[in-house]
Amino acid sequence: MVTTSKTNWNRLKNMKDEDIDTSNIPELGDDFFKNAMIKTVGKKPITIRLDKDVLEWFKSQGQGYQSRINQLLRRYMETHQ
Repeated sequence: MVTTSKTNWNRLKNMKDEDIDTSNIPELGDDFFKNAMIKTVGKKPITIRLDKDVLEWFKSQGQGYQSRINQLLRRYMETHQ
């Protein structure tokens, strides 16, 4: 990143659910979930060439590195649509 995050990540990591102020977030009731649907796009196997250091960094984060790469690409896509 070009700029440094000002988020106190340690404070957030140690925060308990009950410490989060949700007073300005409306509750989702039964009506919301009655018509809720799970949308899955499906996966397609591909071959992609990544820089070695990029791939090693993702792999060093543990299992699920391919899913994390996909999540980042999805966020990028959604931001630029």
